[in-house]
Amino acid sequence: MSRSVLLVTHSGRQEAIDGLRSTIPLLRNYGFAVYVVDLPSLYVEEFQVEVFNPLPGSPGIRISDFEIVVVLGGDGTILRAAELVFGTDVPVVGINLGHVGFLAESERDDLGEAVRRIASRDYEVEERRVLQVNIHRPGFTDPVRDWALNEAAVEKAEAAKMVEVAIFVDNRPVSSFGCDAVITSTATGSTAHAFSAGGPVVWPDVAAKVVVPVAAHALFARPLVVGPNSDVMIDIMPYSAVSALLITDGRRQTALPVGSRVEMKTSPTPIVFARLSISTFTDRLVSKFRLPVVGWRGHEVRGAMNSADLHARKELTSAPELGD
Repeated sequence: MSRSVLLVTHSGRQEAIDGLRSTIPLLRNYGFAVYVVDLPSLYVEEFQVEVFNPLPGSPGIRISDFEIVVVLGGDGTILRAAELVFGTDVPVVGINLGHVGFLAESERDDLGEAVRRIASRDYEVEERRVLQVNIHRPGFTDPVRDWALNEAAVEKAEAAKMVEVAIFVDNRPVSSFGCDAVITSTATGSTAHAFSAGGPVVWPDVAAKVVVPVAAHALFARPLVVGPNSDVMIDIMPYSAVSALLITDGRRQTALPVGSRVEMKTSPTPIVFARLSISTFTDRLVSKFRLPVVGWRGHEVRGAMNSADLHARKELTSAPELGD
């Protein structure tokens, strides 16, 4: 039985094209039929690969027919892959070509070993919780439905003014204020937009939502950490001078007129990731953010490090570049 793999990358970047040139022959050597998505035709011809059409009802292979989705890029490209697999149990694995790459499992230097382990199915699968988002807008009977792996951000629609919002948890009011935005993130997204806005880092196995006001004109506007069974609601107040936008995972956008409500629950549908690394989230956090773990007792810390820790320490030489 043939095995099919989907490659997702940012075709506008040279390092991504170089990554395809290295990855496609490796996958074929292990017997995979290789598909790509959103790749310009000149590269499709060069690599002699099949093109996957993600539109519902399109002829050909379906997303659920793939054994795995391999991402060559950073976290932004992984979020694109998450859009493709959402609602299926197809795992996603990332080979980092970006800067931080919190969601990636391997770096470009380890590409050959990563492909070998993918071919051998030598990986663990991990489910990441997702936000289920319902948007209620005045004048519309049915809500707009969306979801987010990282975060759902309610942002002001005009740069020069604040949007007036009210925050509810389990349909009970918590606070109201003017602000630039309110970010609601999953634990997975706590190291992304919410982190940049001053939110806490939440370990992935903590089933929590994090609510982070941005530039709020209020005495109490601290981040909130909410349990998995609690719902978060954000209202655009009737007296707000501006409307708002809902931006999910930095990729999808919905207009929020004054009087709209955004409801966020924990979705029963997770995103599945393939895990190649045995390192803990703590090691990943130290490595990706290049945290200065060696201090005045550095000689004792170094003595306790294993080989994986020492490998991570090699990367702690310069400040990180956040984003993809």
